[in-house]
Amino acid sequence: MYVGRDMTELSMTSKTDWKDAELAYFHHSLQQVAPYLNEERTSMHREIIKEIEARGGMKRDEADWTHGTEVKYD
Repeated sequence: MYVGRDMTELSMTSKTDWKDAELAYFHHSLQQVAPYLNEERTSMHREIIKEIEARGGMKRDEADWTHGTEVKYD
């Protein structure tokens, strides 16, 4: 379960100030409902994707004993 700032607070915050977990969670959430998004939310999803790409993506380079290769947002 996601524990963090909600979309209301984050929508008033620059994407560069979002945490990786917030970007990952809301990207996944918006991706799941993409066919049903209005223009405003589609635009927000694109901004999230651009910020993820600007940070070099969400994949970890290597797994280790305590971390997998994907960013977890829970």
